[in-house]
Amino acid sequence: MADIVRLLPDHVANQIAAGEVIQRPASVVKELVENSLDAGATHIDILITDAGKTCIQVIDDGKGMSPIDARMSFERHATSKIKDASDLFNLHTMGFRGEALASIAAVAQVELKTRQSGDDLGVSVQVEGSKFLGQEPVMCAAGSNFQVKNLFYNVPARRKFLKADSTELNNILTEFERIVLVHPEVGFTFHHNGKEQYNLSRCGKRQRICDVFGHKMNQQLLSVEVETSFAKISGFVGKPEFSRKKGAQQYFFVNGRYMKHPYFHKAVMGAYEHLVPEGEQVNYFIYFEVNPEEIDVNIHPTKTEIKFENDTNIWPILMAAVKESLGKFNAVPTIDFDTIDKPDIPVFQTENGGGGSMPEVHYNPSFNPFAQEKPLYKEREARNLNQWEHLYAQTQRKSSYQETAGQTLFGSGSLEEPQAEPVAAAPSSDKSYLQHKGRFIVTSVKSGLMIVDQHRAHIRVLYDMYRNQLKNNSGTSQGQLFPEVVQFSPSESQVLELHLDAFKAIGFDMENLGGGSYSVNGIPAGAEGIDVSKILHEMIEVSLSDKAQVAEELHFQMALTLARFAAIPVGQVLSQDEMNDLVGRLLASPTPNYTPDGKAILRVLSEEETEKMF
Repeated sequence: MADIVRLLPDHVANQIAAGEVIQRPASVVKELVENSLDAGATHIDILITDAGKTCIQVIDDGKGMSPIDARMSFERHATSKIKDASDLFNLHTMGFRGEALASIAAVAQVELKTRQSGDDLGVSVQVEGSKFLGQEPVMCAAGSNFQVKNLFYNVPARRKFLKADSTELNNILTEFERIVLVHPEVGFTFHHNGKEQYNLSRCGKRQRICDVFGHKMNQQLLSVEVETSFAKISGFVGKPEFSRKKGAQQYFFVNGRYMKHPYFHKAVMGAYEHLVPEGEQVNYFIYFEVNPEEIDVNIHPTKTEIKFENDTNIWPILMAAVKESLGKFNAVPTIDFDTIDKPDIPVFQTENGGGGSMPEVHYNPSFNPFAQEKPLYKEREARNLNQWEHLYAQTQRKSSYQETAGQTLFGSGSLEEPQAEPVAAAPSSDKSYLQHKGRFIVTSVKSGLMIVDQHRAHIRVLYDMYRNQLKNNSGTSQGQLFPEVVQFSPSESQVLELHLDAFKAIGFDMENLGGGSYSVNGIPAGAEGIDVSKILHEMIEVSLSDKAQVAEELHFQMALTLARFAAIPVGQVLSQDEMNDLVGRLLASPTPNYTPDGKAILRVLSEEETEKMF
């Protein structure tokens, strides 16, 4: 029988390795930029064409490579960073996987130009599909210049499954942000299709965060600083009032490397217990410095999951450090007597120069509260019982005045909505409503007693309206007397430009001011009072998800998000007209029983169920 076990050719083995390391254009950017950082670069330029599918170019001013090193760098498992297995547990650099450049060269056309600062000439190396094409001396700047063209040109199946340019570019920007946030001492520029997205100069960590996410971030951050024998923890956490349901910027870094750590995330969020609403998130940028021998960064090909030897000891330290920051923020007194420049509080002096006299206390020693035959509260109770008819008449007149003078919360305009089938829970003809604790609307119906959650009911009504506007491109915009300027990061700006028509269809009138700033000149009619910046950022965060790339799913998420923000809050008191308008529009909906995300809106208690309660 013939032998069937054989060694794979190098180019096939390299393509298999590329499947682990190079998953998309963002992986190439990550590997090349990390190599530039290890080379001691102080400035790195990144130029992307067609979201990295056509070309990725990374230029740095690092120490460069010699001609022999430049050629050897494309061989599998070639590295200058480790010598034996023990070095894997004492890493001080970003990249160490020897197949990174070999994997890139296996699925793309790569050209490297590099020169060491002491050399007169540099070298150019061309590799295509793991095949070495040539090497020649060239004139070039000191450092390295990698140019990766036509990624996955020889693996059509992999190229076929790449996402849309907007998605791939967003992934590249995500990797870019993770790198620049932990290396503020390095300057970066980022260009896509010839357009500058970032131009970051060398600065401190707080300034770098503001440069990436907008200068408004500065007022949201609180410093965190603690040093123990297990780890040194520094960075920033967000103030509780700036929490958000989606899109919070949450970053952990260890020894200059981005990481994901759900266990430490729970420690940070645990410090915010009872400070932020359940389900909301806060921004945080936490930097760990630990002994490299106490962490293992090689448990995942992308090195984003890191195992700590002392994570159970670091967890309470991290939570305590965050709590301390929040405590300092919440406990800042109006006058801080612990500061160096203490306020000079003068001593009170009388006209003759002396101090004030002690106050005298006057009381009746013979007073006995139990000596009266009829306590005062019983007298008041009897008086109130005798006047109940007069008080009830006043209450009735006040309620009637409110119903007559009040205006409907939802306006008089009606939307051409599909008519619902006759509902068994139709309100009775008297149309009288009772509001319970500012949350539930109670009214009698033919089949019993109907209880409606007013917040969820308004979400249903608004959602139907916004979906109809998106479908027919008929959104009405309410002009702003003072337009609000909202700042977006480059990744958010990409998504906003891609779906700008949908935002306009729903009622947002926005103008691009450049540099990631947009002027919001109008908002959807009926959404007055919403936090414009917060709702726009959350809607963009929804658009960033892969499932929202389908237009139907995107419209669903946008309409639901806006409806949640614009709906009347729990606890708002409604007049009879407002409750009548809300219930009427709810029952006109094709699906009045549930919110778009499946939560119950109303419930009808039959007469039999009510009788069983007694």
